[in-house]
Amino acid sequence: MSASTSQNQRIAVVGLGSMGFGMATSLKRAGHAVIGCDVSADAVARFVKDGGAGAKTPAEAAKDADIVVSVVVNAAQTEAILFGKDGAAETMPKDSVFVSSATMDPDVARRLAKQLEATGRHYLDAPISGGAQRAAQGELTILASGSSAAFAKARPALDAMAAKLYELGDAAGQGAAFKMINQLLAGVHIAAASEAMAFAAKQGLDIRKVYEVITASAGNSWMFENRMPHVLDGDYTPRSAVEIFVKDLGIIQDMARSARFPVPVSAAALQMFLMTSAAGMGRDDDASVARMYAQVTGVKLPGDK
Repeated sequence: MSASTSQNQRIAVVGLGSMGFGMATSLKRAGHAVIGCDVSADAVARFVKDGGAGAKTPAEAAKDADIVVSVVVNAAQTEAILFGKDGAAETMPKDSVFVSSATMDPDVARRLAKQLEATGRHYLDAPISGGAQRAAQGELTILASGSSAAFAKARPALDAMAAKLYELGDAAGQGAAFKMINQLLAGVHIAAASEAMAFAAKQGLDIRKVYEVITASAGNSWMFENRMPHVLDGDYTPRSAVEIFVKDLGIIQDMARSARFPVPVSAAALQMFLMTSAAGMGRDDDASVARMYAQVTGVKLPGDK
């Protein structure tokens, strides 16, 4: 792609949470004209103060946009942004592209794509991985699928937001399916790490030393290494909340039931996240599963009163 086609894009970012704000900042840093939109007026004001433009509705943000990047939590919010009241589909120019970053059931991604493509716009199924810091650095991993036209239109935004872009198929749904396999593993690994750390505390072990030993041993996982410091510090400020895995492992169960495929390990992990949410920690960091184990078993973890 030539420099002239990759520059001076007008890009709307709908959803300025921890991920979306960083993605919008990365797009702006790459030289694009970026319009931010969020249900929180404060988030939009913060983006405007940071040098971006603001819009009150997805429809206003999407007007004249070459690319609309949607960074929300789930399929229902994505559908509302596209086709709800003051939705982006009303005002997106013909031949523009909608880049959907939410984690969702592949069947829903296919349905939304079909609905938008019927109006002469493109849909790129593009779930993201990497966390808020990588979003702000423009170093996300993006798992994308869609038509060659959708990829071509979205390329300037993808280049600015991603360190790794996987092109996983020529139709929406494939990106979503890859993301769900990742989420199956991520949820299981967090639940297992939390169980192991709380069990270590029950054994009277020094859990900081446990962390040191396990991260240098075969039992380590990326999630153990990344999440268990939250337990060691007694800090459950949500980087990723328990409810995210209630949702995502729930989607895995729905997909598996439809496919008549057994997923007993992720089903058990889902129950641990559900229990943690039921205990009042749904909006806390997903490492709170360790706290739930501690509460049930009378174990003391750092930060416990």
